Amino acid sequence: MTTTAPTTLPSEELTAAQQKRKSVLGTGVGNALEWYDWAIYATFAPFFAGQLFNNADPLSAVLSTLAVFAVGFLARPFGGFVFGWIADRRGRKASMTLAVALASIGSLLIAITPTFMAVGAFASLMLLVARLIQGLAHGGELPSAQTYLSETAPRERRGFWASLIYFSGTLGILFGTLLGAILTLALSEDQMLAWGWRIPFALGAVFGLYALFMRMRMKETDVFTESGGTKHEPMWGQIVKYRKQALQVIGLTVGLTVTYYAWGVVAPTFASTSLGVDRGAALWAGVAANIVFLAALPVWGKLSDRYGRRPILWTSALGCAVMFFPMTWLLQDSAFQLFIAMSVMLIFIAGSASIVPAVYAELFPTSIRTVGVGVPYSICVAVFGGTAPYLQTWLNSIGGPTAFALYTVSLLVVSFLVIFTIPETKAKDLH
Repeated sequence: MTTTAPTTLPSEELTAAQQKRKSVLGTGVGNALEWYDWAIYATFAPFFAGQLFNNADPLSAVLSTLAVFAVGFLARPFGGFVFGWIADRRGRKASMTLAVALASIGSLLIAITPTFMAVGAFASLMLLVARLIQGLAHGGELPSAQTYLSETAPRERRGFWASLIYFSGTLGILFGTLLGAILTLALSEDQMLAWGWRIPFALGAVFGLYALFMRMRMKETDVFTESGGTKHEPMWGQIVKYRKQALQVIGLTVGLTVTYYAWGVVAPTFASTSLGVDRGAALWAGVAANIVFLAALPVWGKLSDRYGRRPILWTSALGCAVMFFPMTWLLQDSAFQLFIAMSVMLIFIAGSASIVPAVYAELFPTSIRTVGVGVPYSICVAVFGGTAPYLQTWLNSIGGPTAFALYTVSLLVVSFLVIFTIPETKAKDLH
């Protein structure tokens, strides 16, 4: 009597499972840090605007701070290309590790920036440099993380796995928002203005070190390793070759990014600075609404694995467009109204947010996947996402909330139409 030896030993299965957990955790922690960075910037802008800019005109100081927020996004396309090139030539792991290290440096610089009163315009310049460093890192972080996760996931469950990108990112935002709510309760207004706003940026630098350690322990994806790594066609030739897919990335992103920034990130700050909602109450409403968003993400991801990517994308874009005006009109001067409006919008936003990392990866071949996604995505986010907080504040001051709603719904219509041009890519083999 003979027996057949198992092809995989239990110890090997355990090692593979442990490695997968390391990969998922390393991807999630680093991605959460990126989102935490720009969430705390938007959340704490009212506190440090007068510290790092001339506070003679408080509104001008806030707008200047938001302008630097937008300028930081201008570095993202360059970051998307540089880190995308590293990811497509040297590996996804190398790109993700370097990106999180730079992001940590940017957070540290903001935490130690001297005040405008102490050093004058140098304070504003130091903030600008820090945001440019973060923009460079963030431009490479998201596409690299999306590509890594999509290539690691089982293809039949890639939509569900892809929801980790916005899930972990939202945890970063949630932590930043929650930290803001706690600090406003624990510290006085004077303490927050003097030094309290520096705490979240210092913590961001510490979190970056931990994320760096996690990513150094990750394993490169099998898809990249089996592709031969550096044996590819010239990069620029491939960018031109896949220009249609690049335009599709921009089209799919443009409506989602502005809607998400408006309702998922800056809504609590907008409600407190422009609508008179209590600042602490607005932050707590944002925390509660983002918990709703977290719950919706994996549900949409699973639905896309079952019914396909395109039906979910259409439902998300149409739902956001239809509900944008009613939720804008609902939001007046109440934190409860803010919670309801944010929750409704974030449920529909979650449809696209949960699966676009998988959709982007499924549009490109391995050799150009990170650059193909990173450059057009970063351009779109820089032009439209980075300017969203500034435009919302400015348009509200001259035309009320309806003006910004018209702008955003127009972009959602563009995204809705672009969905017709993409193929159904559910369960596509990425090798």
